[in-house]
Amino acid sequence: MIRVIAVSNPRLALAFVDYMATQGITLELRHGQDAAEIWLADEQRLEQVQHELQQFMRDPLNRRYQAASWQTGGTAAELHYPHDSYLQIIRSKAGPLTLSVMALCILVYVLMQVIGDDSVMYWLSWPQNGEQYTQLWRWISHAFLHFSLLHIAFNLLWWWYLGGPMEKRLGAGKLFVLAVVSAFFSGWAQSLFSGALFGGLSGVVYALMGYSWLSGERAPERGLMLPRGLMVFSVLWLVAGYFDILGMSIANAAHVAGLVLGLLMAFWDTRHRAHNEQ
Repeated sequence: MIRVIAVSNPRLALAFVDYMATQGITLELRHGQDAAEIWLADEQRLEQVQHELQQFMRDPLNRRYQAASWQTGGTAAELHYPHDSYLQIIRSKAGPLTLSVMALCILVYVLMQVIGDDSVMYWLSWPQNGEQYTQLWRWISHAFLHFSLLHIAFNLLWWWYLGGPMEKRLGAGKLFVLAVVSAFFSGWAQSLFSGALFGGLSGVVYALMGYSWLSGERAPERGLMLPRGLMVFSVLWLVAGYFDILGMSIANAAHVAGLVLGLLMAFWDTRHRAHNEQ
């Protein structure tokens, strides 16, 4: 037996198993603690399964996959969903690094409400002068600053949704590198346009979006993905920010820099992986 992929959404995993059954390939669906795992007994069919998996991950809601579930008799009864509290669900889908960043952002936000935005930004903002360049934390600490409840809720939801799976699948080291590098470069890009007074995790979030989407397109067996519809929404949100359609102050340069960096890192990682497997 060989594990093909681990999928966080068990319904999608079952749909793929049902579809492959119509192609004459039997897969086994196993329910792990954090994901549904798809296993293949006949390793000689692995290449065909991986090819079909790439097509499936690009458009998992295609009608042919839904039709396969009806044809094979797959139903939601085969799925096993744990009945956990919201806190347990949050913890089960994220590792220590993901949760620590969330806790730190919330702590900083609370401090901003208690002692004021200016006081907290005095210590955590992007370097404003030569004296602050040696205060190394400033190059990334701006990512922990949030200026409204909607701002922090939006960013932390995406951070958990994308950062959690990355930490679970690729390890805390990979998430740490992506977060630090994207925080630095997105902050640097934003500082060129607006100066040092900005903040938010959105540059890192956009890096995660780009990384997860391109990884899912090029190497779905890594277990990361961002549906194309959500990726399109993210790009449209970015464009709307540039044209001030939303009437909000948005760090557009940080978004673009983060997205480009995430795409480049995913391209390099998947290219390097493909080279090693040849």
